[in-house]
Amino acid sequence: MEYLAGEYDIVVIGAGHAGSEAALACARMGMKTLVTAMNLDSIAMLACNPSIGGPAKGNLVREIDALGGEMGINVDETMLQIRMLNTKKGPAVRALRAQLDKKLYQGRMKRVMENQENLDIKQTEIVRIIVEDNQVKGVVTNLGAIFRCKCVILATGVYLKGKIVIGEVSYNGGPNGLFPAAKLSDCLKALGIKLMRFKTGTPPRIDRKTVDFGKMAEQPGDYVINTFSFMTGEIKADQLSCYLTYTNNRTHDIIRKNLDRAPLYTGQIVGAGPRYCPSIETKIVMFPDKEEHQIFIEPEGSNTNEMYVQGLSSSLPEDVQINVLHSVKGLENCHMMRTGYAIEYDCIDATQLQLSLEHKIISGLFFAGQINGTSGYEEAAAQGIMAGINAVLKLKGKEPLIFDRSEAYIGVLIDDLVTKGTKEPYRIMTSRAEYRLILRQDNADLRLTQKGYDIGMVSEERYKRFIIKKENVEREIDRMKKKHISMTDKVREYLEKAGSSEIKGGISIYELLRRPEIGYCTLKEIDEDMPELNRETAEEIEIEVKYEGYIRKQLQQADQFKRLENKTIPKGIDFETIRGLSLEARQKLKNINPKNLGQASRISGVSPADVSVLMIYIEQHRRSRGGGDSGKQEIID
Repeated sequence: MEYLAGEYDIVVIGAGHAGSEAALACARMGMKTLVTAMNLDSIAMLACNPSIGGPAKGNLVREIDALGGEMGINVDETMLQIRMLNTKKGPAVRALRAQLDKKLYQGRMKRVMENQENLDIKQTEIVRIIVEDNQVKGVVTNLGAIFRCKCVILATGVYLKGKIVIGEVSYNGGPNGLFPAAKLSDCLKALGIKLMRFKTGTPPRIDRKTVDFGKMAEQPGDYVINTFSFMTGEIKADQLSCYLTYTNNRTHDIIRKNLDRAPLYTGQIVGAGPRYCPSIETKIVMFPDKEEHQIFIEPEGSNTNEMYVQGLSSSLPEDVQINVLHSVKGLENCHMMRTGYAIEYDCIDATQLQLSLEHKIISGLFFAGQINGTSGYEEAAAQGIMAGINAVLKLKGKEPLIFDRSEAYIGVLIDDLVTKGTKEPYRIMTSRAEYRLILRQDNADLRLTQKGYDIGMVSEERYKRFIIKKENVEREIDRMKKKHISMTDKVREYLEKAGSSEIKGGISIYELLRRPEIGYCTLKEIDEDMPELNRETAEEIEIEVKYEGYIRKQLQQADQFKRLENKTIPKGIDFETIRGLSLEARQKLKNINPKNLGQASRISGVSPADVSVLMIYIEQHRRSRGGGDSGKQEIID
């Protein structure tokens, strides 16, 4: 029997990494919000690897933080180890990666949500979304409770009709032994939403006491700790080490001999798996000539002996997984505490969404996270905060917050999903971003914090810090351009020590810092006017100066890109009536319904010739409507 249980502005279905950020964003922006979870112990659960960050993923975390999200702060508060990756490469690909205490991470996020004003949390299963005249009206739980609302955000992760597969054994289930969501998929189908079937997996967990770390290479954390949140500042912490070992020929032979029992190759698994995080059996099949694969042994927490076996994700039978583990150096006598598994689940084709992550037809229905076909905590959280922000802006009658590909990795992620779609679990990578030199992790606050403040997500304290940093960077760069030095004995000694050539006549401190061998912090030896700045600001200054030419060139490229983005396609356009478009282009354009010429150009199947035809059509339409000469004018039908 159904009954009215309450009324909210927004209901968020799912409280994983997408749902947590979405719910917090909605509540912090003043909306009465309800977030539901199948099990409250699954809030912000790190169901797979105990880490956050890495190339491009770390950039997403910094962007979430710059917008006022919680993930970066939560990482800094609960990390076991942190490392800056790719330090020998340029700043565009440097990335933070943190090992986390799973229980502490999950517990702190749950506590933050419990204490957030305007936010209620409820353990329940949502089985139906109430939609009337293509408008969201509420949700219904498995116990008959009706919660009226104006917007719904689906952030269901891998729970929709989840199916666990281990060798010949399979059963309905969610991650880590939790229940699946069995009925919501049918509701989405009934609403006309296209579903897909994806697959992901996780490796075994082993007992620390049974691992011989002496046979492995230790991987300690960084001595100087960088943090994910711009609010954390400089900290010191005791860090736990990870350890590196490798598979070998014996490991590979065991896997090859048991491929007839591997669900990936027997047809038992039908969902598309992740390309960039494949199972160990997939690695062996795809790279038969590779003699070894890296295996990282990572701690799952400071108060547990469980260790995560990164690189050994598998759905092989349990007995085979044990033999595989025992074939690896240092794991000969390890005890497997949890068996690795694959999980199949329903997700949607994200090309059904607008760039705001709202459904194109059903008003008030937003999607975020793995239900959109992504993999990874960071990708989920980034979508979550954007779905939450845009649901609130919709209810406030304001335009959605949409980042283009030159503004944020978040923009790249969402544009890829909505414009191109994905046939396998999507993972963000630096190579996906055309403008990665200006989308660095160090400048995420300079790019996004003002936007977060303008919509009410960023606190006054955070905004004040942002303004101080921005002014310090600008003031110091201006000072360095004006400050000139000449060759003195002190300068000569400094240059010799740095391995730098002598200067002739005078040179500005700014020009001197552009030399590769000169570091900003060392300049205080010859520049008595250098101000005391924190490490984060000093790093920003050094990058801005050393890469000034490259950054300027990429900014020019971004400006050219924006010209296409500003060519708005008239609303209500019938692509079938535009002469000159190819048949494939008409079908793809009709399906995606791009908002501008730039988005249209990125649709698979739309050729440069089709883009030219569209450009001519837009210009003719503009003239027929009496528009001016500006290519930036928005054309609305």
